[in-house]
Amino acid sequence: MLPLLGLCFALPLCAGLLEEARSWEDTSDQVGLRIPRQVRLLQRLKTKPLMTEFSVKSTIISRYAFTTVACRMLNRGSEDQEVTFQMQIPAAAFITNFTVLIGDKVYQGEITEKEKRSGDKAKEKRNKTIEDNGEKGTETFRASMVLPSKDKAAFLLSYEELLQRRLGKYEHVVSVRPQQLVGRLTVEVTVMERPGIAELEVLGLQNSRQRGSGRGPDDSGPPPSTVINQNETFAKVVFKPTVVQQAKIAQNGILGDFIIRYDVNREQSIGDIQVLDGYFVHYFAPKDLPPLPKNVVFVLDSSASMVGTKLRQTKDALFTILHDLRPQDHFNIVGFSNRIKVWKDHLVSVTPNSIRDGKVYIHHMSPSGGTDINGALQRGIQLLNDYVAHNDIEDRSVSLVVFLTDGKPTVGETHTLKILNNTREAARGRVCIFTVGIGADVDFKLLEKLSLENCGLTRRVHEDHDARAQLIGFYDEIRTPLLSDIRVDYPPGLVERATRTLFPNYFNGSEIVIAGKLVDRAMDRLHVEVTASNSKKFVVLKKDVPVEPREVGIEVPQSPRPRGRGQEEPNPLERLWSYLTLKELLSGLLQSIEEPEKQRLRQEAQALAVNHHFLTPFTSMTLKSAPRTETPEAAYGMSSTPTATGPETVMQSLRGTHLPPGPAVKKPYNPRIKISKTSADGDPHFVVDFPMSNLTVCFNIDGEPGHILRLVSDHADSGVTVNGELIGAPAPPNGHKKQRTYFRTITILVNKPERSYLEITPSRVIVDGGDRLVLPCNQSVIVGRRGLEVSVSANANVTVSIQGTVAFVVLLHLYKKPAPYQRNHLGFYIANSQGLSGNCHGLLGQFLKQEARLTGLSKSPAHPPVPEAGERSEAVLEVKGHQVPVIWKQRRIYNGEEQVDCWFARNNAASLIDGEYKDYLAAHPFDSETTFGPGPSQGL
Repeated sequence: MLPLLGLCFALPLCAGLLEEARSWEDTSDQVGLRIPRQVRLLQRLKTKPLMTEFSVKSTIISRYAFTTVACRMLNRGSEDQEVTFQMQIPAAAFITNFTVLIGDKVYQGEITEKEKRSGDKAKEKRNKTIEDNGEKGTETFRASMVLPSKDKAAFLLSYEELLQRRLGKYEHVVSVRPQQLVGRLTVEVTVMERPGIAELEVLGLQNSRQRGSGRGPDDSGPPPSTVINQNETFAKVVFKPTVVQQAKIAQNGILGDFIIRYDVNREQSIGDIQVLDGYFVHYFAPKDLPPLPKNVVFVLDSSASMVGTKLRQTKDALFTILHDLRPQDHFNIVGFSNRIKVWKDHLVSVTPNSIRDGKVYIHHMSPSGGTDINGALQRGIQLLNDYVAHNDIEDRSVSLVVFLTDGKPTVGETHTLKILNNTREAARGRVCIFTVGIGADVDFKLLEKLSLENCGLTRRVHEDHDARAQLIGFYDEIRTPLLSDIRVDYPPGLVERATRTLFPNYFNGSEIVIAGKLVDRAMDRLHVEVTASNSKKFVVLKKDVPVEPREVGIEVPQSPRPRGRGQEEPNPLERLWSYLTLKELLSGLLQSIEEPEKQRLRQEAQALAVNHHFLTPFTSMTLKSAPRTETPEAAYGMSSTPTATGPETVMQSLRGTHLPPGPAVKKPYNPRIKISKTSADGDPHFVVDFPMSNLTVCFNIDGEPGHILRLVSDHADSGVTVNGELIGAPAPPNGHKKQRTYFRTITILVNKPERSYLEITPSRVIVDGGDRLVLPCNQSVIVGRRGLEVSVSANANVTVSIQGTVAFVVLLHLYKKPAPYQRNHLGFYIANSQGLSGNCHGLLGQFLKQEARLTGLSKSPAHPPVPEAGERSEAVLEVKGHQVPVIWKQRRIYNGEEQVDCWFARNNAASLIDGEYKDYLAAHPFDSETTFGPGPSQGL
């Protein structure tokens, strides 16, 4: 049988979606006896699906990158196994083809139109995914299949993108994340630039794409085995590490981005204009111009949600940015929450005193209240309009709003469409709005539209990175405006379908790119005229550009799609023109309000995407069987062909891929598992259910922050150990406690049939069982192997199932705007304990196989009489030979029930549990030693 194949691209619910791995350095020192990774890796290689080849080839022609990825997988085991191909691609890129090779069969992707309804749905999902990834700027393509024993499969992926110039450099990023050591790993990047290549550099492998992070790898030089060959207009960079070199970089396989940066030589003031076979592209990036004065208003969110690190790092960044303002600039500062607070009633010039006073004003901002985005924008724009009107300097300066927020509109006008309309009417194209979204709760789609409609840019800043450096890096992109009101003209009778030709501003280090079609391919000259404002001058640039014949020797990489007879190689400038035109249509659709205009833009975008084979929100990719040729593997330089036979392949969910007829794909695992009462949650409150005795018992444990509690200890028998680490928080006002404690980390050690380590926090799940997976808790995902299954339900819970006989559920308690006494924390629930042994121990484990009974009650122990006011229903609990005084209580728990009726054991359960509190303290998160019953004499 042919394996079942599932595909997933840029969808948050894709199973197995991986985030960038983060090290366990904070715990590795404590786990002294842990089995070395090398030993576990050798054990896994005997049976795990093996990636025999991973190669990426990129060809960059005139800043336009064609990238092809090839991956070969081999199942060396004696049973069928799932294999997965996964690739992070830039969010700005378009996939152009995907091909799967299985034996003598080739399944090639075909781009077709998508029905409007499903297209809208796919667009919404894609936008949400881009919003989630934010400035990291990537989307994830994933394909998986069940591969029969001893068989091979190959995955081939192609995508294209135009490189953006930022801070004077183009940056090409290749994701290298095979998740294992690979026999043949190659990254090959070829750069061809007619004006000449300048300042080519290859960075060290990086795990983060945050700009302006200032991290060391930027300066660490190329990774080992990198070879660079370069002349004036051509460069070839090859990264081809051996298995030994890969292991030195990362023992479980490389996990990072291979990054190349470069610029091109610039001589002509009018820019670089290239013409080829009826298409042209114009790159305009003037230099050596005096900067334009800036009128800038910094609008800073000071609502309650900005408390702590976010506001502190934002203030630090603004202190640096204020010092960077030039003497000819003017500025003001607006702070907003549910009130709008303006530093000055007008823009002020840049002087040492004004900078000092502005910093003092920012320093004294304190977080409180809601978020009035509409009112803050209106006030900032009004300050700029008033200043320009009273000083008559509109043609000699640039007006900017730098808007920073971490939330959604909650005060004043909260309707998105009205905020956009109000802002557009106030700005009137004279004020550009640059938006920065901080953290995960921001309305990034609103910020994106605000910038798109008002000639600005938008960026996302992540809290868990250096927000200060990211903000400064973003400001650096807009700190030096050189031109305003730029207009580029070409002869209307000679040029058709040119992309955007009007631009409000040009900032130093960026680039304006225009592409178009020529009416007459036989013309020998193209007239170009650029007009713009610069400081006190009006700039006019004119030039007649020679139209050269098609250049010889440029090979454009091909998708593995057979060409018809006589079909020529594609024109790279035509590809670039179609890419830019499609981007502009999609951007126009995002800004469009009227339905007829939306429909027109959608139809144009769909037709262009189908014609040029771009996978977009309005097109689908269907995999169809194709005749076996040498084309696919030859295109990727792959070695011998894989062989396999079986039934029809089924494709699933590639941005709404149409499924060919065939057997249904298996249903994903449902993470909504029944949660029992036996749990440890909250402060923490422990609950133990005795179903055979119809009793529920509860108790408290007042631990100390940093203590690690043994919850379930059954290492010697079932091989399962669960520990929970506590975090502290102040008690609520008027509370009887001095502090509260919560679980911030739950660690699970599974020793049978093979060892696996799980670490669960409110933000991520690390699964380490030879392969190391890092799963974000804000995305739904399911992974599993050899009897262990981990299911994440986004921002809700994590379910861990072991051998089908043990199941734990960890609830995620997250606060969008936490009070000082609140902490993001976890709750631990035992859903299935069938597979645990009678020797199981721990604060919860010791009660799982026990029975209990009450004495001293005349009524049913599960339903005692409701006591009168001031009275308490008391009894004695007999369990495990202990006689425990208990009282009847109703307690809140967090498993979806409002409260649970239980018999409460006082005094920190001193007479209920075996031993003392100290007997339940673990030495480290994966400590499996136990004081009670059989167990290893030492931790691991």
